Amino acid sequence: MPSSQRDLLRGLLRRPQGATTLTISDWDLVVRQARRAGLLARLACCLEEEQLLSAVPAEPRRHLEAEQAVARKLSHDVRREVRRIAAALAGLETPIVLLKGAAYVMAGLPAAAGRLFNDIDIMVPRERLDAVETALRAAGWVAGDIDPYDERYYRRWMHQIPPLTHGTRGTTVDTHHTIVARTTRLELRASKLFAAAVPLASDPALSILAPADMVLHSATHLLNEGDFDRGLRDLDDLHRLMRHFGRDPAFWETLVARAAELDLRRPLFYALRYCRELLGTPVPERIAAASALQPPGPLLSALMDPLFERALRPSHASCRDGLSGIALFVLYIRAHWMLMPVRILVPHLLRKAVMRWRGAEAEPAAPEPQH
Repeated sequence: MPSSQRDLLRGLLRRPQGATTLTISDWDLVVRQARRAGLLARLACCLEEEQLLSAVPAEPRRHLEAEQAVARKLSHDVRREVRRIAAALAGLETPIVLLKGAAYVMAGLPAAAGRLFNDIDIMVPRERLDAVETALRAAGWVAGDIDPYDERYYRRWMHQIPPLTHGTRGTTVDTHHTIVARTTRLELRASKLFAAAVPLASDPALSILAPADMVLHSATHLLNEGDFDRGLRDLDDLHRLMRHFGRDPAFWETLVARAAELDLRRPLFYALRYCRELLGTPVPERIAAASALQPPGPLLSALMDPLFERALRPSHASCRDGLSGIALFVLYIRAHWMLMPVRILVPHLLRKAVMRWRGAEAEPAAPEPQH
């Protein structure tokens, strides 16, 4: 696949005006790339913001507008579900911080435009986890089928408890007590996140992370955790957040200082670098090159750039090359290496490998295609 076709979607996110030069064949590929990346509705919003959506040929425009309608419906559903979560936890008198997509929607941030959702993420103090889980279960959220090992792993090592899904509505709540796993090498105190959280004007019982913390959480989630299935969407979230908050000149210095305070300098460095290079985010040069972010040396940068450049493409066959699989595997290993010490990492990966092998062994053979 020519590199120009691999980068069709990223090119449109960076410069929506390029939509006027695309052929029908190009649009066919863009729609498939964007749908796989979870960005079809976001692309429609980008084109609409530039008053270009009406110029898209009728067939691809129908896909864009249909997905945009789905995103609007999901946004409405998220608002309603957040209110139900708040009601379920109202008697606990505990801080409730909305994270990621739910926070973008409830705060009316640009990153909410065209955002699709799998779940609602909240953060509460660790010492209140049991009470919060009990209240959510009493309100109809239940745990799904989970392996006992994974259950212990979540509760002992991770930054959240196992997801809870509502028995009637099917909505899922991920309940966090911090934004990085307890086993990670990073030294982050969740109390600092709660102290800086900003109450929602529409409901002071709910809060969102402070602007700098919101960017740092998104950067850490994307660039440290090794899951790039929706990597380009998350990068575009970062692009929109920084473009929005960056209108305040003081934001940038606050962001760098906060990254140092929370020990999140390296993920911020990579977020600034790839948002600028891939999506054209207007990051001031003094910030992108700030020594306070402790940027990697030339050799490490030369290794990481091609890895992240491949991982931050849509997870679609047309966007891959011969090295994409290797890049994703290396970043997966890197994420686990940063996540936990060797004494936990090696048994964990061995167990996962055995379970995956057993699962594959148990799967029935695929039927022969009918011609």
